[in-house]
Amino acid sequence: MHADLIAFWKQDLRKRLETGAARTRLDSPHGASWLLRWAGVCLIVGLTLYLAVGYHAGFIRINAAAAAYPDWLWQCLTVLGDERVPFALALLFALRYPRVLWALVLAAMIAAAYSRGFKELFDSARPPGVLAADAFNLIGPGHTRASFPSGHSVTAAVFFGVLIYFTPRTALRALFLALAVLVGLSRVAVGVHWPVDVAAGLFGGALAAWLGAVLAARWPGPATNPGVHLPVVSLAVIPAVTLLFDDAGYSAAAMPLTILGLVALGVVGIQYLLRPWLGYRRAVRTAGRLP
Repeated sequence: MHADLIAFWKQDLRKRLETGAARTRLDSPHGASWLLRWAGVCLIVGLTLYLAVGYHAGFIRINAAAAAYPDWLWQCLTVLGDERVPFALALLFALRYPRVLWALVLAAMIAAAYSRGFKELFDSARPPGVLAADAFNLIGPGHTRASFPSGHSVTAAVFFGVLIYFTPRTALRALFLALAVLVGLSRVAVGVHWPVDVAAGLFGGALAAWLGAVLAARWPGPATNPGVHLPVVSLAVIPAVTLLFDDAGYSAAAMPLTILGLVALGVVGIQYLLRPWLGYRRAVRTAGRLP
């Protein structure tokens, strides 16, 4: 019985992955155009700020303007750039849109090399490491090092950028773009990044999203391979679990993070365990082997 169940589960998973892959186009010229233009704008903004005013350009003004809005808003926006959150969100559609998941995996690897490489190379001081405590508004942990580029901005641009690439609707693309930009701005609002860091993060993340999607189109096989899909989903479950007890220092976002973690884990349980089990029982019952 166990061997039959495992065989049924593998066959069902492969079939659902192939069905899900058929829902997504491999190439998206309009999505690619959005990402490349977005990356270009971010590059221009970042270079203009840096060359015209300096590395710290615009921080005090944006941080002060953001203080007019409630802290909980910026906390909830900034955790969208926490690497664990895109992992958990990806679990919600991993089986239905495996090609999107595969593009995210490739884009994330490129983005990680970009973000962590430049952080190690420059190791720039963050606002709490430069400014007096009473000179700006700090929300949450006061990180002091590894400022360039903003990792949260890179993460948000990668996740929402891949969605922009594959989404056929202009309104959704605009929404995803706005969310990524707001996540970037939230890093200035909470007081841990300079605007140049954010522009560089969004630039690198958008390019990584485009490159990841292009590579996924040229190398689509792993998207429907259970041997690739299952390890990716299993790894994504780990950060989803940590959302249940770790708010990353942003207490106002603790409840939304917990809810997201529970929903993501529930979807995994239903999609990968409960639904196949019920399908197996129906198949066996139909064959007359169950009472």
